[in-house]
Amino acid sequence: MTIDPDPGLRTRLVDAGVALVAAEGAQALTLREIARRTGVSHGAPRRHFPTHLELLSAIARRGFADLADRVRTTLDEAGPDPRGQVAALARTYLVFALDNAGMYELMFRHDLLESGHLGLRDTSLPLFARLTELTGLIRPEADARRVAAALWANLHGIAQLWRWGSLQLASGADDFTALLDTALLAHLGPEDGR
Repeated sequence: MTIDPDPGLRTRLVDAGVALVAAEGAQALTLREIARRTGVSHGAPRRHFPTHLELLSAIARRGFADLADRVRTTLDEAGPDPRGQVAALARTYLVFALDNAGMYELMFRHDLLESGHLGLRDTSLPLFARLTELTGLIRPEADARRVAAALWANLHGIAQLWRWGSLQLASGADDFTALLDTALLAHLGPEDGR
């Protein structure tokens, strides 16, 4: 059995990656740069993360944990109304995506989710399950999973297009609130049920 000479290195590497993605975006996440920022040799991360995808997955996992914490707080504050909870969850999702563009991009990289490292795909499922549950309460006649997936895809599109500046140009809007309200109406129907 080999004893790890620096058991805190794993956490420090992920911390450095989280800081790097926040400062410079997902494209800056190289093993060499993360090692440099951690103050270790460029080969040292391999002791804890045998592949680059594993290190990126650990960093992305932090993003999912942060988003889950924010959503949990938001839902606790939103009150018992399912529609109000979906609206609050959706707004929190968009704010997170726009305020943490590099992390958001990393979290939804297909190669990371597909790789299965650290069960990354599974870390996003509880949030989607909650959205599906709330959608089912609002639209009991519909396939809640399908409606929730379409709403999530719409939110993802709003986040991406807003970040690129495309929606501002197309809609003339200076914030995403009206677009969010329209997406909620399209997927959940009118608030009064008519």
